[in-house]
Amino acid sequence: MLTPVLDSDGAPFWEYAALGELRVQACADCGEPRFPPRPCCPHCRSFESEWRATSGRGRVWSYVVPHPPLLPDYATQAPYNVIVVELDDLPRIRLVGNLVSESGAPLDSVPVERIRIGARVQFVYDAGSGLPRWILERP
Repeated sequence: MLTPVLDSDGAPFWEYAALGELRVQACADCGEPRFPPRPCCPHCRSFESEWRATSGRGRVWSYVVPHPPLLPDYATQAPYNVIVVELDDLPRIRLVGNLVSESGAPLDSVPVERIRIGARVQFVYDAGSGLPRWILERP
């Protein structure tokens, strides 16, 4: 499996996710949320930031189902879904992940036919992979 590349700007995202919390970096001066995490606010140019908790709820904004050939670490798992989630409480923030039936379930645990743009989803953390995942709010 591929693992996330950690840097000082993004490390808190992964630390909070491991605790089961979905947090997004925001500017501590103007309050503007930003993702991916970065050192400087693109709106006011401040270097001050904070990590805001979100509800972890959103909707599927887009999705794709990759098929081989892929990176070797993913080829054996294909086909699987990759979704883009627009967060309810931060609608300009969109996160990429996978839709699974429950935390810890394999990437192909939700049939592709069940994935719909606009479907309501909830964040879950998958300790086995170390990655945030999403589940349908109403399976």
